[in-house]
Amino acid sequence: MQRIIIIGCPGSGKSRLSKILAKRLNLPLVHLDKLFWKPNWEEVSKEHFDKLLVEELKKPSWILDGNFSRTLELRLKYADGVILLNYPALTCVLRVLKRVIKNRGKTREDMTEGCNERLDIPFLKYVRSFKRTRLPQMKKVLNQSNVPVIEIKNDRELKRFINSLPNKE
Repeated sequence: MQRIIIIGCPGSGKSRLSKILAKRLNLPLVHLDKLFWKPNWEEVSKEHFDKLLVEELKKPSWILDGNFSRTLELRLKYADGVILLNYPALTCVLRVLKRVIKNRGKTREDMTEGCNERLDIPFLKYVRSFKRTRLPQMKKVLNQSNVPVIEIKNDRELKRFINSLPNKE
């Protein structure tokens, strides 16, 4: 696989996995949040985001980290593989809370500079409801494509998957 989409609930480990895979498979990594957010959590326009995304999609290889459901069908037209992290909601909520505590007031490396980590109650509610509200539609789109999907549901499966990969470092 040379063009891999990594999707799943916030807090499921998309960014962490994407960094591991980028290093392990020697592929360029694109965090969609960096394309979408300006400093101080200001959104770019849909047109600008789409333009930046298409520029990335046209490249010969990549790992795309992020959901952005509106563009999933477009990304699938270019992808040769999808990894869906389908972890339990409680695991994701706890990981988001841990991330907030660890990084509060700082910008994570997978985010645009100036988008400092913060406690965001509406975002936690989104994380809690993701499997019920967002995941079914994402799976429907995935099922309508011919792109192979690897679904990972826990850390044991994730470790097994990572260990099965070649190491091109």
